[in-house]
Amino acid sequence: MPDGFEGAARSRLVVLAGPTAVGKGTVAACVRRLHPEIWISVSVTTRPARPGEVDGVHYHFVSDEEFDRLIAEDGLLEWAVVHRAARYGTPRAQVEEHLAAGVPSLLEIDLQGARQVRETMPDALMCFLKPPSWEELERRLVGRGTEGPEERERRLTTARTELAAEPEFDVTIVNTEVETACEELVDLFRSGTGRMHS
Repeated sequence: MPDGFEGAARSRLVVLAGPTAVGKGTVAACVRRLHPEIWISVSVTTRPARPGEVDGVHYHFVSDEEFDRLIAEDGLLEWAVVHRAARYGTPRAQVEEHLAAGVPSLLEIDLQGARQVRETMPDALMCFLKPPSWEELERRLVGRGTEGPEERERRLTTARTELAAEPEFDVTIVNTEVETACEELVDLFRSGTGRMHS
């Protein structure tokens, strides 16, 4: 195990959540690239893949029937309907196996899922990723170009609600620059605490 990941902090579970388009996936991808010693859970989803997304890497893309089966078999640590459309969830077995093996583990999930994990795994460190400003969040959502106008408005409405949930979290990271946010997130595994932002 690399320096800084010894002892109890080694098997820490960190949950990264925040509003839509804040860059959770981009920050998680940075962690995956720079810190392969940290395992990142791959969520299952019923939404279709976006251009460039790879099944099993970005998400496990499943049918509604398969998702229903996972729920029925208690195979998901958390799940939620996101943006009143597709369902997303975290496979339970993989998370439990990695934590039992002492592997530092990251869940990059939505707010509803984070609340469920807090109930089932109270020792998890809850990290809220927020944008530098509301204007920047809007710019990122529009710049992504993956949603039409109606979907964008729905996501922005959801984002306002999601931003209000920040006080529920243990620590906040402001995603001004991806690699800086990535390193702040990795520091949570080493220290077990985070630098609080106003």
